[in-house]
Amino acid sequence: MSTLAIERSGGLAIARLDKVRGNAIDEPLADDLAAACRELTADASVRGVLLASAHPKLFCPGLDLVGLLDYDRDSMRRFLLKFAAMIQALYAMPKPVVAALSGHAVAGGCVLALTADYRILRRGGVAIGLNEVRVGVPLPWSVALLLRAAVPPEHLAEVGLLGRNFADDEALAVGLVQELGPQDGFEAACLARLAEFAEKDPLAFGTTKRYLRSDTLAAMSAREEGLVGEFLDAWFSEATRARIRETVASLGKPKA
Repeated sequence: MSTLAIERSGGLAIARLDKVRGNAIDEPLADDLAAACRELTADASVRGVLLASAHPKLFCPGLDLVGLLDYDRDSMRRFLLKFAAMIQALYAMPKPVVAALSGHAVAGGCVLALTADYRILRRGGVAIGLNEVRVGVPLPWSVALLLRAAVPPEHLAEVGLLGRNFADDEALAVGLVQELGPQDGFEAACLARLAEFAEKDPLAFGTTKRYLRSDTLAAMSAREEGLVGEFLDAWFSEATRARIRETVASLGKPKA
């Protein structure tokens, strides 16, 4: 897998995002993550999975706008359905999954984190949030369902509709993460938490997880394809295209 590195040790696996442009999500990464879910689910030696990044300051910045900017509507539809399939594969994994958010996890990066059973954010200003509405696109259907399942109702507006980013105690307070990890020894702390999950009986854990997530997964599958056009209408609107082009242009500018 060219966008992922899979490491195994002592019954635990690390699925480490390792892609150019800071792990921005494109079709190969979506395909590789879905394939990794199948591989790790089938591997009886793996009792738990840590979703992590090879980039210490960035978990995932969201969609690969540079690569997706030139997609036509049919190509973008194909990508969105692969993105939805990736989300569902991650969310349906029967084994425990912990997201180790050592760096910023915004937009699609936050989406990846929300598929995990448990999310740990590194202390020190690491941002997590969903900024899609600020860019000018709605949350995809599956993402809206993920958010609704993860975040308490009283915080849905500020997370999903205001599109704020959160760090440290604020991220914990709104429910985007369950724990704040230390700056030093962060990944070791995340692996220790994963090991706690992995100690549970696999059948009991997997069955309970399936029960907890089955309604959300069924709702994702039932309506994702039918609603993808609403995202595409927004993505290809003149105002949103201008914002995306401006964002892409800013990525090539040197920092002051």
